[in-house]
Amino acid sequence: MPQPPNLQKMLAQAQKMQEEMLQAQERLKDEKVEASAGGGMVKVVATGEGRLAELAIDPDAVDPEDVEMLQDMVLAAVNEALRLAEEKRDSAMAGAGGFDPTAALDALGGLGGLGGLGGGGMGAGGLPGPPPNRAARRRGK
Repeated sequence: MPQPPNLQKMLAQAQKMQEEMLQAQERLKDEKVEASAGGGMVKVVATGEGRLAELAIDPDAVDPEDVEMLQDMVLAAVNEALRLAEEKRDSAMAGAGGFDPTAALDALGGLGGLGGLGGGGMGAGGLPGPPPNRAARRRGK
């Protein structure tokens, strides 16, 4: 019979993970990523939190006859900076004890720890499952 999960240990692990996530979020406030478009005519700096910190536009990029090109360059630079910031954020969160569903299942005693949820029949890998419960036996009569 599998051992019941150690709830105190799970709680301590969850609290530790929460602390690590908060620390990672604080560090991300100081992290910056830079992206550019139009050969460097438009530069954008974003924080690790995904906020725009700076926007620089080269005066040569400003052509009153072609405002659409400038708009496209700004959008491209902003989107790239935000994508880089998201990558940095995802990396920081994964390094701060990200959630591992397999480990969570193992802590609960694996799938066997869910006990008796199936209605009988075949189990994992085509192997016979547990015997049918009382209601299933009655249906079978």
